[in-house]
Amino acid sequence: MAVVVPRSFRLLDELEKGQKGDAMSGCSWGLAIDDDITLTHWNGTIFGPPGTTFDNRIYSLSITCGPAYPDRCPEVRFNTQVNMNMVDPSGRVKPEWSPLSNWRRDYTISDILNQIRKEMTSGANRKLPQPAEGASY
Repeated sequence: MAVVVPRSFRLLDELEKGQKGDAMSGCSWGLAIDDDITLTHWNGTIFGPPGTTFDNRIYSLSITCGPAYPDRCPEVRFNTQVNMNMVDPSGRVKPEWSPLSNWRRDYTISDILNQIRKEMTSGANRKLPQPAEGASY
C-alpha cells in the first residue's frame, strides 16, 4: 500500500529543493511570501533557452497551489509577457496544456517549470515573436 504524503510535507520538500536549487536547469522557484504558512503562493523563474526567441530573457511566473494540491494541478500564470501557444492573452497557462490536463500527484512545481521551458524550445514556440523585453501582464 502506497503512503500518501500530506500536502504540507510535500510542499515543504518542494520548497527545500527550490531553495537549494540547481540553476543549471534554467528554472527556480520559492514562496512568494516568506511567511505563507499555507504554502499556497509561489514564484517561479525561467531563464529563456538558448537558440530561441526566449534566449537571454528571464520570465517570472506566479504559481498557486490550492488546498487540493498535489492531487490537483496548480494554477500557473506568467507575470512577464510571453507569446506561447499554451499561454492565454492574460498570461495564464491554459489548463488544457498536457502537463496540467494530465496532472499526476507525483508532478511537482519543478516539473511544471521545466516542462514550460522545454515547451519554449518546441517547433511551435521557439521562433514566435515575443513582446518587448520586460513587459508585464
